Amino acid sequence: MKLWEKGISTEKLIENFTVGNDRELDIHLAKYDLEASMAHAQMLEKVALLSSDECTQIVNCLNEMLVEVQEGTFTIEENFEDVHSKIEYELIQRLGEPGKKIHTARSRNDQVLVAMHLYMCQELSLIQEGVLEFFETLLELSEKYAKHYMPGYTHMQVAMPSSFGLWFSAYAELLIDDVFMLKAAKEVCDQNPLGSAAGYGSNFNIDRAFTTEALNFSTLKYNSVAAQLSRGKAEKSCALALSSFASTLSKFAMDICLFAGQDYYFIKFPDGLTTGSSIMPHKKNPDVFELIRAHCNKIQAIPQQIASITSNLPSGYHRDLQLVKEPIVQGINQFKECLEIFNYAIKQIEVRSSILEASKYEYIWSVDTLNDWVSSGIPFREAYQNMAKSIAEQQYEPVKYSAHTHLGSIGNLCLDEIRLKMRRAAEK
Repeated sequence: MKLWEKGISTEKLIENFTVGNDRELDIHLAKYDLEASMAHAQMLEKVALLSSDECTQIVNCLNEMLVEVQEGTFTIEENFEDVHSKIEYELIQRLGEPGKKIHTARSRNDQVLVAMHLYMCQELSLIQEGVLEFFETLLELSEKYAKHYMPGYTHMQVAMPSSFGLWFSAYAELLIDDVFMLKAAKEVCDQNPLGSAAGYGSNFNIDRAFTTEALNFSTLKYNSVAAQLSRGKAEKSCALALSSFASTLSKFAMDICLFAGQDYYFIKFPDGLTTGSSIMPHKKNPDVFELIRAHCNKIQAIPQQIASITSNLPSGYHRDLQLVKEPIVQGINQFKECLEIFNYAIKQIEVRSSILEASKYEYIWSVDTLNDWVSSGIPFREAYQNMAKSIAEQQYEPVKYSAHTHLGSIGNLCLDEIRLKMRRAAEK
């Protein structure tokens, strides 16, 4: 069944190409299409386009299908183009004449729009919950390993002393920036497009404010053309938020892959979290973090993928927009999986102590030592030149483990302040 069926058959080859994998993707949207259809039916009753009895029958039938979705028994067979045609077919089969009225004052365009907006709002909220859990894991690890020193690097060269407390809490605080992006994306998605029909409204006296409240949107996308133009733009906003999170996880995973290697050997994980080699019996590979890195790098490409699809489209609906659904649905699912696995694995990290006692890190204390000279009254540039000379002449005598006390330093991680900052970001 097709919502645009009018007695003219489409060649099978063309149908397969135009439908693509929409059926598989639309399973993720079924819940939201059903909820939006309930609100739409109730609105139609309010403006006297459905009787009270018709509305009750339709809403009850939609609720039955919602239960099927929740139980995993709802399917979209091959003879249906998408979830929207399947739901309307079921309404007509189960109810007869009342089911034929559900499409009054709407188009498949605003059906897709409202389902996608509801879906992205819900998924962004679930991602935020997972991120907050991951954030707390990192701060707990930061507290646990606050006194465990490690080398800090610039240009991949040993630079200055750092700590695992600083490292874990650095990535925790970066997640706050990502939450800012998530909140912005949710603002974009939290606008009701239902009632814009094919992008130009209709001559029915519908009540769009009613569906906005019924679906718990914060506001309405008032202009019908603007509502249609949000197709692709809302998905891109969501993708940018995913990309921001993915950037943080990818960089973190890269650090882990480096630091778990034998050349660094700062950290390790239980054998059960590693994999082996078919030829080298000694190998314990960090495949989990390599795959997180790769998946997150793919996610970072999604905004550009969507931009490439939508960038040269004029106003109005175009079938090109069908293709923005797949990257965002897959990106959301993949990021949620990466986040869950990362949080599970990082809790089992084992951190080595006394790392900086190795002779190869001898010069890591040069800056702290010359800063002590500056504190005793020697001008910085003179102290710098003296330190360079002492290193060159092999007369360098470092002062190790000097106190770092300023905000955000090794000795003052500001974890309570970072927790407060995240709480405020999440509550906005």
